[in-house]
Amino acid sequence: MPGHPALTRILRQRIEDEGLKPGDLQFQGENGDILAGSVIRRAWRSARKAVLPPHLFQSPTGKRVYDNRHTRLTKWLNDGVPPAQVAEWAGNSVPVLLATYARCVEGQLPDLKRRLEAAGDLPDLPDAD
Repeated sequence: MPGHPALTRILRQRIEDEGLKPGDLQFQGENGDILAGSVIRRAWRSARKAVLPPHLFQSPTGKRVYDNRHTRLTKWLNDGVPPAQVAEWAGNSVPVLLATYARCVEGQLPDLKRRLEAAGDLPDLPDAD
């Protein structure tokens, strides 16, 4: 899952410290196997409750762990990261990324207009005489 660079550094350091190899689990169940979904959901709910104000905890914000992926990808696109780069980081194709997230991109039009105008790429409007 795409993550914040600071979190990625922490997780990579843990992988190195633990000597984990591809296919090894960072967090294991009781018998060394994959954690049960119910365990993950309970831990996630407890973490949300500990850090979010009550109104956000009751809202859909981050209700599922997977919501973080959507939030991260949407933020990158809204921050102007090229869709091809976001798709690569997310492990998606550009068409899949845009089919899902194109409607989530907002707030970039004024900046794009300024950039086009500064470059002189917009046609001059005829005088309204």
